[in-house]
Amino acid sequence: MAAALRHDWHRDELLALFALPFPDLLHRAAGIHREHFDAAEVQVSTLLSVKTGGCPEDCAYCPQAQRYSTGVAAQKLMDTEAVVAKARQAKAAGASRFCMGAAWRSPKDRDVPKVAAMIREVKALGLETCATLGMLSGDQAVALREAGLDYYNHNLDTAPDYYDAIIHTRQYQDRLDTLAHVRDAGLKTCCGGIVGMGETREQRAGLLLALATLPAHPDSVPINRLVQVAGTPLHGIAELDPFEFVRMIAVARIVMPRSMVRLSAGREAMSDELQALCFLAGANSIFHGEKLLTTGNPDTARDLALFERLGLRPMAVQVDAADHDHPGTVHADITAEAGRCKGGCEQAA
Repeated sequence: MAAALRHDWHRDELLALFALPFPDLLHRAAGIHREHFDAAEVQVSTLLSVKTGGCPEDCAYCPQAQRYSTGVAAQKLMDTEAVVAKARQAKAAGASRFCMGAAWRSPKDRDVPKVAAMIREVKALGLETCATLGMLSGDQAVALREAGLDYYNHNLDTAPDYYDAIIHTRQYQDRLDTLAHVRDAGLKTCCGGIVGMGETREQRAGLLLALATLPAHPDSVPINRLVQVAGTPLHGIAELDPFEFVRMIAVARIVMPRSMVRLSAGREAMSDELQALCFLAGANSIFHGEKLLTTGNPDTARDLALFERLGLRPMAVQVDAADHDHPGTVHADITAEAGRCKGGCEQAA
């Protein structure tokens, strides 16, 4: 019988999971993973920074904050044509989802039509679409959904009781409000956090608790391992033990059994062996390509070689039946390996 979907987890339960002997924890997580997913499939996404740098926020981990001297220069929003060209490259390299990120506190209403145009054009290529643009109003979320956006990313970043040590320019409730707007608009949610920022195990459990007790579990849960960037306040902090990172993946899989659990930032510094443990623990999504916004990522060739060694394959584009009646939806059965439509049903409004 498949693991029950719960929204009533308690922190003590999560801490008990973290404390399990490592083999027992991985065995339990791997079993739950197999109840809901093909363990040999990994969803592959590509992330493009469509507007880099100049962010007014003070997130202690972020090289795009304008108040830190990190060498990241503020840039204007990219042209739609340039974004579509990058999306074509990502699809050819095996990505099934294309994510567009902008270093905004929140988009201005005048920016939304520009991003909507990007979404429509990327969707027309047969890719799932995702955006991360900061805080959204309800009307902005609806506009993005009408353009064909599939996922919206807005991370909680860390536990509520550690948040003030990392960010001061917005409140935890602001993040929850944006997630509510995204859900109400009918978008899928992509929401996770960052570990290795000096938090305790109890606070890592607190982050997962916050995610697992949302009104709906995030459809995608990115788990980021802090990438330390010179000039940010967290540069030089002690690194998180790799096995503790695997435990984070495993507990995320157990408490959110139907969510995609994504290895996100920090993979460049992970060995193949560490990534393999994460896949065993229930991770089934990665970012693919040379860069995540402004930080490095394993290149495509290394990822494909790792997949071959482990017997993994990229997951095909997922299209919900309900989406067939939605304007802007691309009806396609895409093989991520070849980036081709198998069903001959590729059309966009």
